[in-house]
Amino acid sequence: AVGSSWLGHRRLAIVDLEGGDQPLRTHDGELWLVGNGEIYNHADVRRSIGSSEFETRSDNEAALRLIQDRGPSALGALSGMFAFVAAGADGRFVAARDPVGIKPLYWARRNGSVRFASEMQAFDPEWLPSVAAFPPGHYWSPDAGLVRFAQAVPGGTAPIVPNGGAYPASVLAETRDVLIDAVESQMMGDVPVGVFLSGGLDSSLVAAIAARWLRARGQRLQTFAVGTPGSPDLVAARRAARYLDTDHHEWVYTAADALTSVAEVVRVIEHFDASLVRSAVPNHMLARLASRHVKVVLTGEGADEIFAGYEYQREIADPDELHAEVVRTIEGLHNLNLQRCDRVTMAHGLEARVPFLDREVIGFGVSLPAEWKVAAPGEMEKRLLREAFAGWLPEDLLWRQKSQFGDGSGAADVLTDSLASEITDAELGAELGGALGIRTKEELAYYRMWRDNLEGVDVSATLGRFATA
Repeated sequence: AVGSSWLGHRRLAIVDLEGGDQPLRTHDGELWLVGNGEIYNHADVRRSIGSSEFETRSDNEAALRLIQDRGPSALGALSGMFAFVAAGADGRFVAARDPVGIKPLYWARRNGSVRFASEMQAFDPEWLPSVAAFPPGHYWSPDAGLVRFAQAVPGGTAPIVPNGGAYPASVLAETRDVLIDAVESQMMGDVPVGVFLSGGLDSSLVAAIAARWLRARGQRLQTFAVGTPGSPDLVAARRAARYLDTDHHEWVYTAADALTSVAEVVRVIEHFDASLVRSAVPNHMLARLASRHVKVVLTGEGADEIFAGYEYQREIADPDELHAEVVRTIEGLHNLNLQRCDRVTMAHGLEARVPFLDREVIGFGVSLPAEWKVAAPGEMEKRLLREAFAGWLPEDLLWRQKSQFGDGSGAADVLTDSLASEITDAELGAELGGALGIRTKEELAYYRMWRDNLEGVDVSATLGRFATA
């Protein structure tokens, strides 16, 4: 109990920090904080405040000190992923979430009380109808209410195309440098850092940068892949691992493995979108595999959103419309891909970091004219990103065609028909066009699993949905 508030925390400690146990508190005991995530520029924050003011080596103390010294509006100075609540003996209270929503946070207001949690299942049953996703880039306090302190995507209209639509060589160098900086900044910590390696462009680039960084320090990167026997992702990941000389681990799973785990996966990710569940099932296995070897993994999440890598975006010809769609997908990640990424990893005591969603990478990527991201007929998507890293991967991997993780790993082939067979045409017909937005038999099957754990939750206030199921 702190003042009129209660704080609770169950923490994954990836680094043994002297004095870093939570709740963290200021030296005078006036302000306490519990937090989840990593603040990558905490050393810069320490220097700006004065290192002598800090009690621990914990990166989360940077948030505590900013609130104490400069107020919650200063939280925009933090670079990283975080969700936290802070309470003071004098009655102060602040809850905040990082601008992209990489880390989860929910809240519920009922009968004059407000509660916060990292999972919807943490709320008592009678509170579930009041639960909503806490908006990224905001803080809340009883006095100020809900206040935005930072945006995931810089504001403004679509950039104008210079040079008649062609991008200069300098843009390739800038693209390469901003991603390298993001990956290297997220290699922080005193524990081994691995990479989820699907063999696709995004994860392979992250692995290439991380492997080079570790090699310069006399270490070898650990990479992880899963798939059904002979699945494209497994084959491509092996090829990438050999080329990058990583310590590669893989799990070849069966149809029975996938089907047995799906109900648990739906419970863990707290979602029923069909595309999301199909990718979450192999992701859950991947996290279990990686957790046996490392405490932190880097992933390729976010590249498709920033660089317009989705198939449906080929149909968007208007640059302003494509730019708006890029912004929309980035801002919608927090209750889709990032929700899946956080839950499947944390379920196995593993921390996932997402360098493509570093705010510097987002800012740079969104500043690029949409025309540079358009894939013309016969062209590969994310051409600019591929050309920026020429020579970093074998050509066949650098220009490998995109496939969704659930497809490339073989999960879609296993799950779709089997789950759909459990639902009759009449059952689907009763749900189509309803408030839940159910689109397929497979999705209805996942929804029923979701409902078993979260009966009463308002779907529109908590979950995002992909454009297609």
